[in-house]
Amino acid sequence: MHTFQEITRKFESFLEQETIFPDTPAHLYDPCRYILEAGGKRIRPALCLMAAELFGTLSSSAFHAAAAYELFHNFTLIHDDIMDHAPLRRGRKTVHEQYGMATGILSGDVMSIYAYRALAGVDSDCLPQILQLFNRTAIEVCEGQQLDMDYEQQDEISVAEYLHMIRLKTSVLLAACLQSGAILSGASIQEQQLIYEFGINLGLAFQLQDDYLDTFGKNEQTGKQQGGDIIAGKKTILWVEALQSADTASKAALLQTTALSGNEKIVETIALYDSLQIASKARKLIHEITEKSLTCLKELKQDESRKRPLQELTSLLLERKY
Repeated sequence: MHTFQEITRKFESFLEQETIFPDTPAHLYDPCRYILEAGGKRIRPALCLMAAELFGTLSSSAFHAAAAYELFHNFTLIHDDIMDHAPLRRGRKTVHEQYGMATGILSGDVMSIYAYRALAGVDSDCLPQILQLFNRTAIEVCEGQQLDMDYEQQDEISVAEYLHMIRLKTSVLLAACLQSGAILSGASIQEQQLIYEFGINLGLAFQLQDDYLDTFGKNEQTGKQQGGDIIAGKKTILWVEALQSADTASKAALLQTTALSGNEKIVETIALYDSLQIASKARKLIHEITEKSLTCLKELKQDESRKRPLQELTSLLLERKY
């Protein structure tokens, strides 16, 4: 069994060999290379490959599916950053900031097409099921992004609404990567369902951790603009929990911060979060959902030694400080 670091190195080698963008037109493909070369954690392709190895062995099909998910993920990042007006991604200028808005849109489009081209390398016996899962997931991710933008226009949403949105925007992609790996290694329907639910809860906890770190992490560690979610008016779990916890006066103060801008908005919002102990409430919810994820993994009948890499990756992702 390979560790996350080992399997990531294998995937990087595959990606370099298989995903070769043409030299021209440079203004189309340079942004694609730019975002892929920025690195990222490669969590999604690693999950696909680790699930394939959990239930069987690594195969060429698993690597092609992993590449498809990574290309699709980076396509969504390019377009999400445009919609969010985000200046930084992975410590560098976002694609649209570096190359311009129109180029960012078109380069994202072509990356999504390259994702489908990668799927063509999947074994024909499994391809219909993989393609059905991939398409469903792609639609759900778009639905989640729209809900995220819709919620920016609302003062209040419930915790259940927020968790539904991040399930679509973040969790389903991680879960689909895991289920795809399981499918390609011949896992049973029950095993596929368990590994999918493991991914759903892992994704929820991972996104909640991102929410937490966006506000309470440090810019030089996260590689993102600190307080970016606050500036963008995003209804993260911190905002949702704060409104639910606040008395009338605190709620009014929170809502008043929406009229502020820049550093003042960040400082005032964080001060209110601190007064309501939102950081500790968020950490508690992250822990509870993490335990649900690990319970799904425990219910799988595979040897513990085969599950260990996924357990270690879960700890690595959810105990991070940035």
